[in-house]
Amino acid sequence: MATDKVYVGIDVSKAWLDIGFHPGQESWRIENTQKGIRKLIKRFQSMPIENIVVQATGGYEAKLVDELSLAALPVSRVNPGRVRKFAQGLNWFAKTDKIDAKVLALFGEKAQPRRVLLPSAAQKRLSALLKRRKQVLDMLTAEQNRRELAEKDVQASIEKVIQVLKRQLEDLEGQIQDLIEKTPELKQKQDLLQSVPGVGPVLSATLIPQVPELGKRARKEIAALAGVAPFNHDSGKKHGKRMIQGGRPFIRHVLYMATISATRFNPVIKAMYQRLLTAGKQKKVAIVACMRKLLTILNAIIRTQTLWQPALSS
Repeated sequence: MATDKVYVGIDVSKAWLDIGFHPGQESWRIENTQKGIRKLIKRFQSMPIENIVVQATGGYEAKLVDELSLAALPVSRVNPGRVRKFAQGLNWFAKTDKIDAKVLALFGEKAQPRRVLLPSAAQKRLSALLKRRKQVLDMLTAEQNRRELAEKDVQASIEKVIQVLKRQLEDLEGQIQDLIEKTPELKQKQDLLQSVPGVGPVLSATLIPQVPELGKRARKEIAALAGVAPFNHDSGKKHGKRMIQGGRPFIRHVLYMATISATRFNPVIKAMYQRLLTAGKQKKVAIVACMRKLLTILNAIIRTQTLWQPALSS
């Protein structure tokens, strides 16, 4: 490899890791195993790497990203949809693992995606518990919906499943809170976040592991991470509606529910919401603006390590 800074793209599948470089035509393939990842890291550590770009693949990339981060190598995890549109914009319509790796490397140079911030072991465990909680909650909601229209012959079966899922949900919520209580770093963040009216245990427990950038990024970056930053759609004399897009959907959903509560119980968010409605804004637009404001407040609270103060949040 040349001595200039290089960008690495890694296309991840269950069995293989395909590696491409920019600049350069070299490509590698290595097994997606612990042994393969160790060999890969050893080779990377002797190279002048600017960034390693990995495409999110439903979890198959998780171990690789963790190991690269622990080895102090720069790594970014990117949305596959963005990368595919980027490739099509370059008239690269062919799609193979080798080509995808090369596209990821080029995307790393042109788009400069954000680097991954590795969560702590406690944050990773909390994230896993939250993920499972959401899965159980989704199953519970589905069973409750089925019960509404179910025949009498199957209602007893559905009810048994509902009761099991409710116990599972209660157990998971207990594990989540127990983990937070026993982990000083998590407890401190929870206390700071929940000092804000409208922020409850679900939002605080979600933000801590899912947004490790909280308190470490500027407000616009945090808004973009959560998918509540508005983007312009203008062309010539036409000024289109600004719309939110991208970000982390799970965070946005939980933040939305918390903001609904905040428009009733948080004096700063409530005043902002009413002001926007009075100005003629649609309710949905006003809620999104309040979501962004609430996230900005939480970002500042974690950055300054200061409990909620209404006068400083207006």
